[in-house]
Amino acid sequence: MPDHRRYAIYYLCPPGPLADFGAAWLGWDVAEGCAVAHPDLPGLPAPAAEITAAPRKYGFHGTIKPPFRLGEGRSAEALVEEATALCARLAPVTLEGLALSRHGHFLALTPEGDATELSALAAACVEGLDDFRAPPGEAELARRRARGLSARQERNLLAWGYPYVMEDFRFHMTLSGRLSPEALDATAEALAPVVTPLVPEPFPITDMALVGADESDRFHLIRRLPLGG
Repeated sequence: MPDHRRYAIYYLCPPGPLADFGAAWLGWDVAEGCAVAHPDLPGLPAPAAEITAAPRKYGFHGTIKPPFRLGEGRSAEALVEEATALCARLAPVTLEGLALSRHGHFLALTPEGDATELSALAAACVEGLDDFRAPPGEAELARRRARGLSARQERNLLAWGYPYVMEDFRFHMTLSGRLSPEALDATAEALAPVVTPLVPEPFPITDMALVGADESDRFHLIRRLPLGG
């Protein structure tokens, strides 16, 4: 198994139209580990390659356990084994659906209806695999704090290595980098008629994915992890 710079637990769509569109839209296929040509969408305020430059290396995904470096003495093989066992103990989740929406200054697919069970699943992954995580360095801490954190987010950062976990977790599948309000509106208008019909309703989540970043920090699927609790 090749070494990776960082690891994470993602939700990745199963093979199919939504996964294919997400890979093409962002220009990177996590599951196949390769670049993909962007679709030609009319009405965009800028080229798709420009709109999606920031999230491209992560691929089309929903973060469950944020990217982390392996701690001293921890191996990728042991991480695969523990992540597989953990997910086998966790129950699948079904959302009402996903909606195209603004998530701060970028666009994403976000849950419709109650996402409590998904938040609990994410918390279990964050906590259950925390022994594999190396603590963040001072530069990373400073970078996270520069955005302005609440007291709870600061506690999350120190406890779990990332501010937006546990009560501050918000599941989202990113579709753009930071955009102006006008560009957000135009991009959403262009994307909605294409991506919305591809989202199943209800939206089942039956597995997680262990992913790793290569030397250029682009993420690749290592193993799908079935949820079986």
